[in-house]
Amino acid sequence: MKYPLTELEYATDALEPTIDAQTVALHHDKHQAAYVEKLNAALASEPLFKFDGSLDELLAGLNSVPVSIRTAVRNNGGGVWNHEFYWRGLSPEKSHPSDELLTAIKNSFGSFENFQKTFNAAALGQFGSGWAWLGVLPDGSLKICTTPNQDSPVMGREVSPCGMVPILCVDVWEHAYYLKYQNRRAEYLEKLWNIINWRRVSERFECAAREGKVCK
Repeated sequence: MKYPLTELEYATDALEPTIDAQTVALHHDKHQAAYVEKLNAALASEPLFKFDGSLDELLAGLNSVPVSIRTAVRNNGGGVWNHEFYWRGLSPEKSHPSDELLTAIKNSFGSFENFQKTFNAAALGQFGSGWAWLGVLPDGSLKICTTPNQDSPVMGREVSPCGMVPILCVDVWEHAYYLKYQNRRAEYLEKLWNIINWRRVSERFECAAREGKVCK
């Protein structure tokens, strides 16, 4: 089975000036493409492992993946899934959270501004490479969580302690921002709010609250 490199929904220069075109091109066409290639190679190396489900299902069931390729699937499959989710959560078009999502944010964090500060602090505090996530808990409230490397909430509690359905993620690997911001991760995080695709994040929230599952 082959998992594809999903195309971006916008041009590589569409996120400027927040994220420059060179960073987007290298990030998607090189880094993400490498994860796709290595994931497919790992799966091909174990022909007796027959799996025809989605990447979400593959990552949620890592314990069923042969030990010989489990780490490769975790790292590279996670890299593919996380990047797809990340890119689709960004947009050059200005948008705002839906009333329902904004209410949930205020109920969970006190205010939208406090949510942003809390999220940025979590992302800034993630040591080394990793991700910051906003997700929906079973009771409908929101939670901020971070994961190292290419781990994500969709991998389940055996891998990730988040215990939530993700609706937004931010990449804090250095390759996501270093060409433009160098070591200024805090500036990258602050500027990123200008290009969040709140329309899609709101749709993800409504899907998670209604169906208890991830919607990309």
